[in-house]
Amino acid sequence: MKQNNMDYMNIPKEKFAFCNDSENLHDKRLETKPVGYLQDAMMRFARNKSSVVAAWIILLLLIFAIVAPVIGATNYTSRPNDTMYLQYGKLLPKWDLFAWAGWDGCEDVTVSKGVYLNLLGIEKETGYSPIVEVYKADYETENKSATGTFYDLRVDSYVKNGMMYLTLTPEEYADLQKWQVEKGIQVIFPAVDASKIKTNSLKNDANIWYECNEKGVPKLKNGEYVNIYKLNANDGGYNSLRIEGDDGSLKYAQVTGDSSALSYKVRVLKNTYFQYRYGHEASFIFGTNAFGQDIFTRLGGAARFSLIFAVCISSINLLIGAIYGAIEGYYGGVIDLVLERISDILNGVPFMVVTTLFQLHLAKRVGVVPSLLFAFVLTGWIGMAARTRMQFYRYKNQEYVLAARTLGAKDFRIMFKHIFPNAIGTIVTGSVLVIPGVIFSEGNLTYLGIVNLDSPTMTSVGSMLSSGQAFLTTYPHVILFPAVFISLLMISFNLFGNGLRDAFNPSLRGTEE
Repeated sequence: MKQNNMDYMNIPKEKFAFCNDSENLHDKRLETKPVGYLQDAMMRFARNKSSVVAAWIILLLLIFAIVAPVIGATNYTSRPNDTMYLQYGKLLPKWDLFAWAGWDGCEDVTVSKGVYLNLLGIEKETGYSPIVEVYKADYETENKSATGTFYDLRVDSYVKNGMMYLTLTPEEYADLQKWQVEKGIQVIFPAVDASKIKTNSLKNDANIWYECNEKGVPKLKNGEYVNIYKLNANDGGYNSLRIEGDDGSLKYAQVTGDSSALSYKVRVLKNTYFQYRYGHEASFIFGTNAFGQDIFTRLGGAARFSLIFAVCISSINLLIGAIYGAIEGYYGGVIDLVLERISDILNGVPFMVVTTLFQLHLAKRVGVVPSLLFAFVLTGWIGMAARTRMQFYRYKNQEYVLAARTLGAKDFRIMFKHIFPNAIGTIVTGSVLVIPGVIFSEGNLTYLGIVNLDSPTMTSVGSMLSSGQAFLTTYPHVILFPAVFISLLMISFNLFGNGLRDAFNPSLRGTEE
């Protein structure tokens, strides 16, 4: 060993050289910009692909909630005293862009011969055929107890709507006649002689313009329908209307009232009357509900209300819970004990009972929505307070907190400058997940009939789900689109919340995947 050391000491001088003989040595300047806490969190969030996708989905749902009601207001602006909702009920989704994929407002049905003849009757009178395609015709059922023949058809739900009775003022009547002449589209069809309809329940059916039996099945003569139109030779207060191609012998409007308040009762084709009212053919992207309301527009309005309502509740609960939990967790001891007992008492009050009482009593004074908001806030902040309290107990004895206290930092500064930012990941995640939870809770309350948020001018996603359950097997589109919306909302908020939790976790700052 000593020999080796002597060898190092005997290294020739010429083998040594200065590392840097001409330049002064100094520290290199940092070439990267400093990364702040929020910027670092966003960088980590961007690396979480599922959370980024969820964020984009939430953004699209928000855009839908903003844009859909505007589009609906533009395309379906109601005229004064508009009461036409029921006349366009349960129309199927129709979008010309995706008609090739079956999004054409049509459905496949199996009907009896009587219904088949009724559908043909619409085509015979109006020229618009509700039957798009006949798959199988005139066959016996496998059920031997059943009688008659049946038809497998593809039917256009918009044309199938057929006729309806309307009562118009003289001004509306004249305006409609003028529009018919200008557009060359017939809306008003001949009046029917109700005395020739033997069944009272069928006298108000505007689609019956032919002789039929007590069930409304047409009585054909030589394969042709026999009309029961009102003729000019008949009296009864009917007014004739000249239609192109008509010989002038038919009556089109029944005049009621006196000279000071005249009105005209007419039979109109729903499909063409829709064109008259709105300037375009009926085509609802998501179809219509049982009340004839456009689901696309209504879902947009419901989503807007539900999201705003849930965000408000989440924000209020975050504010109250964060302050309450911070005081509990930071001071502890008697203060924590007393505040926890208050929380336990409030938490023991059933949410359903609170909501019911508020709806029975408070809603009469402040309205349904404010009383529901009070019910959610009354106990909703407790979970946020418990989460914040736990985080404060976790961080309040850390070295950086003790150092801040030693340097003279006030309690408020330590609580919300040093401890709260470290707990914000979990708190933010909880706040985000409150949003879909509130929407689901509101849906449950609506389903049970405790809260009624459904009206012609306002609704919520939960209300649409509740009203659509009755048509789950017959008209599934009524509940399908609200269900898809709330499913996407729930999944996206969960993934988005998890991404925020990881992004705002200070212990992960500066780490790489």
